[in-house]
Amino acid sequence: MMETLTETLQAWFGAAWQAPLMAAGRVLVILALALLAQRGSRRLLRLLRERMTADTDDAAHVRRVDTVFRVLRYFLTAIIILIGGLLVLSELGVSIAPILGAAGIVGIAVGFGAQSLVKDYFSGFFLLLENQIARGDVVRVADCSGLVEDITLRYIRLRDFAGNVHYVPNGLVTTVTNMTRDFAFALMDVGVAYREDLDEVFTVMKETAEGMRRDPAFAARILEPLEIAGVENFADSAVVIRCRFRTRVLEQWSVRREYLKRLKAAFDASGIEIPYPHLTLYAGADRKGNAQPLRVRQE
Repeated sequence: MMETLTETLQAWFGAAWQAPLMAAGRVLVILALALLAQRGSRRLLRLLRERMTADTDDAAHVRRVDTVFRVLRYFLTAIIILIGGLLVLSELGVSIAPILGAAGIVGIAVGFGAQSLVKDYFSGFFLLLENQIARGDVVRVADCSGLVEDITLRYIRLRDFAGNVHYVPNGLVTTVTNMTRDFAFALMDVGVAYREDLDEVFTVMKETAEGMRRDPAFAARILEPLEIAGVENFADSAVVIRCRFRTRVLEQWSVRREYLKRLKAAFDASGIEIPYPHLTLYAGADRKGNAQPLRVRQE
């Protein structure tokens, strides 16, 4: 078959064009194989992803798998392009041995000159390996908080509540606060006046919480009954009570807002005062409560 093709090329173009045309044919074959390898790798990764997420309803697990497979797809694509490019250069008559040697030297130089970039890649690798962050998580890293829209080996892209997008290099990540791992707590500090009966306050808080758990709109978001820790602090004008709900991930903020809204209405209906800052003036009263007349002078 190859001899027949060679004879046909010689008859059409002459012997001088044989080598370039054969090289061009091999280049086309290499490009076609690279394209098939890229598509095949993507299809294989997609099948593996579907297999790993087929029997689970855990949204967090699905997000973590998506993150890892996206990085693997980019990594395999880079390898296929690199190998394909080297083979094409070899077919074009370019010696790749000096290129590989120069690439090693350049890699060492770049490693010393771009240490922050290397640090970004190493940190990103371990962030993914240890499963600290995944797409869809809400995290706090490097003084930035927001929803993880993308994570690569070099950076994390966050979008905060105001819509601002933050690009955080992985090398700057020293501490990761993940607010959406497995479950969350809707933590609340509720202030009531000093004169209120705390047992009555606790009862109203629990009744409001149970009414919220019976609401179909919030029943699936709340995992456990309201937990009242007790008196957290004696503030200037209020007794602060700390409580929390255990919720599904990403639901702690909506549950907290709705509970405080309903608790305000319940306190109003029960006559429980939610205090505001105020100041009481004592004008030199003695032990019997007698005080001199207060004189107000305007200047």
